[in-house]
Amino acid sequence: MASRRHVRYSRLAADEDNDYDTGGYDPRYDYTPKSFDKVPWKSIFLALFLLSLGCMLIFLSYFVFIGHMGGERSQSYGLLGLGILTFLPGFYETRIAYYSWRGAKGYHFASIPDF
Repeated sequence: MASRRHVRYSRLAADEDNDYDTGGYDPRYDYTPKSFDKVPWKSIFLALFLLSLGCMLIFLSYFVFIGHMGGERSQSYGLLGLGILTFLPGFYETRIAYYSWRGAKGYHFASIPDF
């Protein structure tokens, strides 16, 4: 594809009654939908389940690794990988739910996907 170096660009005219860029009033941010108030209980319970399952798998991998439980070291690595894969999303969603419940700025229940 050939380049178009012969095309001349010009600056657009500035809209002078638009004071949104200078910190003025912007009515777009006044509306807060009702979905911010709806609590996705199923998603929160799933996040708590993933968090607890991940913690349990990480502890099991630790006990197998140090020899407190029977098993091989390769089993410990497998449990550790599964524990991390379940712990991280559970922790992330639980953290969002907790901060939303506490009313922290920038956190809403709408950030948690609902099914």
